[in-house]
Amino acid sequence: MVETKILSTPQGTIETKHLSIKESLEKIKATQEQGNIEDLPREGFSIEHVKMYWKQYAYQVKENGLETFYNALIKRDPVLISDEMLGLVVDNQVQMDYIQAELYAFTQFMRKHLQNHHVEIQLSMSTEQEAEIKFLTGKDKFNALARKNPNLHTLKNLFNLDIEY
Repeated sequence: MVETKILSTPQGTIETKHLSIKESLEKIKATQEQGNIEDLPREGFSIEHVKMYWKQYAYQVKENGLETFYNALIKRDPVLISDEMLGLVVDNQVQMDYIQAELYAFTQFMRKHLQNHHVEIQLSMSTEQEAEIKFLTGKDKFNALARKNPNLHTLKNLFNLDIEY
C-alpha cells in the first residue's frame, strides 16, 4: 500500500515574486557555458594574425553582399585593446547598428581561426570628423592631389600639361 502525504503549507522559499521559465533556462545555460568555456582553446596570437583573418573575413562578407560591413572592416586596421579584446572603429551609428547584427558570426570566425575562444570584439564610433572635400574645378582637384603627392607638379612641368578644364 502506498502512503500519500498531503502538504498544507509551502515547504520552501522562492527568491522572486514570479517564476520565469526563460530566466531559469538562461541560468542553466550560462552555468553550462561557463563550464565548457574553460575547456576551449586559449592560444596567444599576434596582431599580424588578427589582420590576416580580419581581411579574410572582410572579403567573405563582400562576396555575400554585405558591402557596408566590408567597408567598415577594411577602412581601418583592427585595434588590440587587451590580450583578448579587439576593437572595430566605425564611422557612424548606422554602421554600428548594421554591424551589431553581424558581430556574433564575425566573433565566432575570429575565435575559430585565432584558436582562442575568449576573444571579444568591441565596436566603437570614430571621434574624428573627416573633412568632406568638394572639388569645384580641375585645378582644385589637382592642387588637392598635389598636396598628397608633390611629384605631380614635376610631371605637370616636365610634360607641359594643362590642368584647366
